[in-house]
Amino acid sequence: MHLFDEPTLRKLEQLALIAHRVRAGVMKGERRSIKRGTSIEFADYRDYTRGDDLRRLDWNIYARLERPFIKLLTEEEDLTVHILLDASTSMDWPPGDATAVHKFRYARRLAGALGYIGLAATDRVAITPLSEGRMAKRWGPLRGRGHVLGMLSWLEGLSTGGTTDLNAALRDYALRGGRPGLVLLITDLFSPSGYTDGLTALQGRGHEVAIIHLLAPDEVEPQLAGDLRLVDSETGTGQDVTLDAAMRDLYVRRLQQWRDEIAATCAGRDVHYVTVETSTPWERVILYALRRAGVVR
Repeated sequence: MHLFDEPTLRKLEQLALIAHRVRAGVMKGERRSIKRGTSIEFADYRDYTRGDDLRRLDWNIYARLERPFIKLLTEEEDLTVHILLDASTSMDWPPGDATAVHKFRYARRLAGALGYIGLAATDRVAITPLSEGRMAKRWGPLRGRGHVLGMLSWLEGLSTGGTTDLNAALRDYALRGGRPGLVLLITDLFSPSGYTDGLTALQGRGHEVAIIHLLAPDEVEPQLAGDLRLVDSETGTGQDVTLDAAMRDLYVRRLQQWRDEIAATCAGRDVHYVTVETSTPWERVILYALRRAGVVR
């Protein structure tokens, strides 16, 4: 999956994913700390994982036990990054249009960039596609640069399908997704059942959550007009409508109201919320929008 050129990779390598409020289960590790002037005093050991910095290997312990252990230093933080990728049919948009940016490919590009940042910083990274109200087979959790190519190849093989029940999928992940960390949810939020119960479940398990709300430009401002039959891409349900200028204006206002409601809900729950349209260069989302949201530094 040819997602990144070398200059972009170098920019991504300078970044780190930040969790300010992860609770219960935060472990010491060897990732770059967000704190300045951190201590370099020895704190503990953990098992060596492929991709770890060999300069942290304790060769004396290895000589005695014949097992590799990494030295951990105080004030350094080990973070698990959970990337949840909406893989429902509504993410397959626009279908068959080679000239437009495809929503799911854009989402996979964001997931790949965020995963790369985490792996480069030696965070534990897991990526999970969500559809049909459940978590499908995931990639990871793995740590270290040595897994980058495998991650990108795995992302390339993903496809969309089925409906989205975000509440069910997020509750499922809260129960089975592993230790608390930073959850990055990439989704169009087209889920009739809603999403707030799922957020509650994730936060109840100690996760810090960020939502990247992804829409295509024609979902924000439709260019259609006249008598139309609209068909839900996930359920197949149809609706006859007449779309004129007044109806289009109403749609745009209702969409903005929906986004504002989501933003208010997320703010009240200490959930990071970033709105994205696929017409925005994906690197701007990483380098600017997520930085402003305090998720990337």
